[in-house]
Amino acid sequence: MTEFVCPVCREKLVLSEKSLVCGRNHCFDVSKSGYVNLLISKNKSTVHGDNKLMVQARRNFLERGYYSKLRELLCSKAKEYFNGGTLLDAGCGEGYYTSGVRDTVEGEIYGIDISKTAVESASKRKKNISYATASVFDIPMQNRSCDMLLTVFSPYSGEEFKRVLKKDGIMLMAIPSEYHLWELKKAVYDVPYTNTVKPYQLDGFEFIEKSHLKYKILLDSQEDIQSLFSMTPYYYRTGKVQQERLAQLDSLETTADFELLVYKRIG
Repeated sequence: MTEFVCPVCREKLVLSEKSLVCGRNHCFDVSKSGYVNLLISKNKSTVHGDNKLMVQARRNFLERGYYSKLRELLCSKAKEYFNGGTLLDAGCGEGYYTSGVRDTVEGEIYGIDISKTAVESASKRKKNISYATASVFDIPMQNRSCDMLLTVFSPYSGEEFKRVLKKDGIMLMAIPSEYHLWELKKAVYDVPYTNTVKPYQLDGFEFIEKSHLKYKILLDSQEDIQSLFSMTPYYYRTGKVQQERLAQLDSLETTADFELLVYKRIG
């Protein structure tokens, strides 16, 4: 059984041999690694979301444990608020946080991401999670089908998140706080800027609580520095001169500054 629905006609998908099939016979093959591609695109050759460089950089960096404190906090809050049922990680990336939650709570766990490369990596990491390539702005799940939704550094899709969450369902949202990676920015840019943290109020949600997590991380190799840089949006917005500044560093101490927000679906 699966909570995924057909992205074409929105009918429920059922597993038939090695494919997910709806009542109108739209068919989606399950890959060897276990995920299904439910992303409808007019241009099938388009690379959506993070490419192989960014996915591998993120996986390398996260496996080194630099953000393990955030994963521990996320898992703790998931355990506190999730009482079973269906949990969706909307924008799951390569599954670092999803797999941590899977080890913490009981229930059905789903993960979607627009990057096929990221989802393939995630599905190889953990087998007892249902993964699909899909957009958070067009989630292939039924209305009011999720008891909890995670969004970790992912685009906010308010209408879709409200649609798939049950009444009183919980949303956990991890965002970068004001001084996240401040020293990295200072090393690269002439005039660095702090992050802008938007107001917490969201339409259709009751804001429950905030946890603030701030600590220093020491990147002790050029490889780790480049992995961190490559997994951020800064990589593609930075010129050659700024990238060369970073390439000259053998180590870097920078700030990890996160906020974990808890919301309840209302209405």
